[in-house]
Amino acid sequence: MRHDEQFEEFYQASYGRTVALVAAITGSRHEAEDVAQEAYARALARWWRLRGYDLPEAWVRKVALRIAIDSARRLRRNRAAVVRLAAQRRPAGGEPADDLKYTPLGAALLGLPLHERQVIVLHYVADLPVHAIAAECGLPVGTVKTRLVVARRHLEQQLTSRPQGVA
Repeated sequence: MRHDEQFEEFYQASYGRTVALVAAITGSRHEAEDVAQEAYARALARWWRLRGYDLPEAWVRKVALRIAIDSARRLRRNRAAVVRLAAQRRPAGGEPADDLKYTPLGAALLGLPLHERQVIVLHYVADLPVHAIAAECGLPVGTVKTRLVVARRHLEQQLTSRPQGVA
């Protein structure tokens, strides 16, 4: 019983942060909730091992990000297949996902390539230092720093090129 109580406590304490992080990357709260549920289901299956980690939330976050990235890749491949099959051309990038598209920052974030969006969100939303992002993503520290610089530049370009008064 203690095993279940520990996981429940962990889940309650970290679920909201995980959903918010994934939503910032995917642009969809609904998709983020699905991704987080899958990540926590995987964590529950391994809780006997994860509960001994210093930061089991980092493991869940890493799994959630991988699921979100895989989902984005699948979606991109499916969209390409639909376009080929239907011989119709969609607007570049398609429609941004629900919640995030309604704010200038959200729309700008969704305009970033996924690898840039991931490091920006981990750094500014999850408040992770560069070395922690590098460890979680399996990247060299220099690559994370470069992606942050490029992503910030892209965000600045997108946010300053928008007409005034457009939300």
